Amino acid sequence: MSIGEITAVLRRRWYVMVPLTLIGLLAALHLYRSVPVAYQSQSSVALLDSTAVAELAPAFGNPISNAGGSLVVTADVLIRTLSGADAARDLQGLGVSDPYTVGFAANTSGPILTLTVTGTDRSKVLEETSTLTTFAGEQLNALQAAAKVQPAYFVQTAPVVLPQTPVPQLKSRYQQVLGVVIVSLVAGFTLSFVTETLLVAHRRRRLRRLKAAAAGAGGPAARVPRRPRARQLDAVALLSGYLALAVFIPSNLTLPGMGGVGTPANVFALLGLFWYLAAWITGRIRPAPGTRLPRVVMCLLAVSVLASYLANATRGSSQKEVLAADRGLIGLLVWVSLTVLVSAGIQDRARLDVLLRRAVVMGAVVAAIGYYDFFTATNIADKISIPGLQSAVGQITTLDRGSFTRPRSTTAQPLEFGGMLAILLPFAVQQAFDPVRRHLSAWRRWGPVVLMGGALPLTVSRTSIIGVLIVVLVMVLRWKPQRRWTAIGLLLGSVPCFKVIVPGLIGTITTLFGSFLTNSDSSTQARTVKYSAIVPYLDERPLFGRGFGTFLPELFFFTDNQYMLTLAEMGFLGLIALLALFFTGIHQGGAIRRLARTESDRELGQAFFASALVSLVISATFDALSFPMFAGMFFLTIAAGGSYLGFIRREAPKPRTVESPCPVPSAPPVPSAPPVPSVP
Repeated sequence: MSIGEITAVLRRRWYVMVPLTLIGLLAALHLYRSVPVAYQSQSSVALLDSTAVAELAPAFGNPISNAGGSLVVTADVLIRTLSGADAARDLQGLGVSDPYTVGFAANTSGPILTLTVTGTDRSKVLEETSTLTTFAGEQLNALQAAAKVQPAYFVQTAPVVLPQTPVPQLKSRYQQVLGVVIVSLVAGFTLSFVTETLLVAHRRRRLRRLKAAAAGAGGPAARVPRRPRARQLDAVALLSGYLALAVFIPSNLTLPGMGGVGTPANVFALLGLFWYLAAWITGRIRPAPGTRLPRVVMCLLAVSVLASYLANATRGSSQKEVLAADRGLIGLLVWVSLTVLVSAGIQDRARLDVLLRRAVVMGAVVAAIGYYDFFTATNIADKISIPGLQSAVGQITTLDRGSFTRPRSTTAQPLEFGGMLAILLPFAVQQAFDPVRRHLSAWRRWGPVVLMGGALPLTVSRTSIIGVLIVVLVMVLRWKPQRRWTAIGLLLGSVPCFKVIVPGLIGTITTLFGSFLTNSDSSTQARTVKYSAIVPYLDERPLFGRGFGTFLPELFFFTDNQYMLTLAEMGFLGLIALLALFFTGIHQGGAIRRLARTESDRELGQAFFASALVSLVISATFDALSFPMFAGMFFLTIAAGGSYLGFIRREAPKPRTVESPCPVPSAPPVPSAPPVPSVP
């Protein structure tokens, strides 16, 4: 269905689209005038140790000031106390009736707390912020007094930022207004195409009746008018646009007010979902047979996300968590869009091959930019500024490890850079060996493999090296001996090449893994400590979690583990859905390899198997789905595996039976539905 056809439908059904749009605009205007402006005031306090801190613990007998050997833990205890129901009831008695939040100050690593009050009365908000600041110090003293600590050893609170003059919070107001307008536009769009479908169906029935009547009377049959076919816009063209936006626009640049999910690529993916719905409602496209599995698993993930969203709405969460949960729903729609467009929207295997080749080329471009970042010790993404977009990350700095700059190219973080290349590398290798591409020059076939494979060690990251090792173990070991030993020889020969070209890189990576195995690495120790810190949040809501996207680092801490983050946000139901997604990709790769009739298809199945296995393993090393480019590539490859499996199954010969001992020829591919006549 082309853009022109979509526009023509909306123009013909203006009597549906225009009234709903006007109703939405009027409702948005009423909401803008009736909803009061919210004001927000903040203050910050720091925790200071007692004057007896020079004495060795537990000589001065204060267990709170030495909890975990750091006042950060003390600050966490105070945050939990102030966020509890008892503290809220006490503050209610002191006149603090507006919503308030207490959390660690952003971009700090010490025991500094930020206290925030939001309300509609400017003067009252300022008074409540002062009351909350004083109450925080009183609660800390009460905790220590309850532990029978002598006053001389009390941890004290010191104001760092006094209660600030309340400022208006227009962002949430504009979001509500924009939400009403979007809902009205979506409703008008959907109902316009539903109306078009119903009228077209009525038109067809009427023409059939006229044709039957004319045939019964012996007259000429009525002719069905047909419109000339225009150049069709298909799912691969839309997904290619998504890939281009994802690669060439840094993933930290987003639309204002949408957070990390508001990248131009994600917005384009949502528009692609509307295109598919319009084509599906009007009968111009139908889901390809045998491709249901990825969409079924996505339904399970969607159910877990919606359940966690409802759990977040019922626990009295803060405003930041509510907005984060809303952004999580937008992210879910983006993943659903990619899954549906790839698995159900692509009707031709040749077009699916084109999509995977374009994804590999885009990955090679990202890798090439990473080389520039590494050898120039900079981040090219920091120099890119696009009007209308803003960075969703507060401060992005160049990350170093050892004496090397860790590249991130156009991704948000070196871990995302390495993870995305690792899941695309198997497809680059498969395409290099594909007999269909042997007529191409060697640099066109092997260039992406060299670029992506060589860029992974430059990240100086365990995640990247683990990803490369999994790809090697899964793909190389299943090759024929001649190819296998050639590949092993090239891999072993690449090690001295790296030692010559980038001196010290191999030693730094070896030391990185050595410190990990001996548990002497500070980053590893910090992660293992966080694993136990997740347990209290999981105990509170084990089944549905706190809400997808609500475990914000500025309110809690970085998890650096997708499974731990999923447990905190979506509980055990979300973890089951996530594992089902990973194992679906692994199953699809194995099924393609088992049903394939050619060596090329078997290697393609092995590539899907390796890519899904890489995602399964490296998700334990960083919060993978929090990064838009990695998440987009992951869902695209999972859906592509389901689509390829559908093609392989339809091409596979039918099994022989007693009734039909002869092999049955495979069914030809199902052509796309012809365009239906328009209704004036």
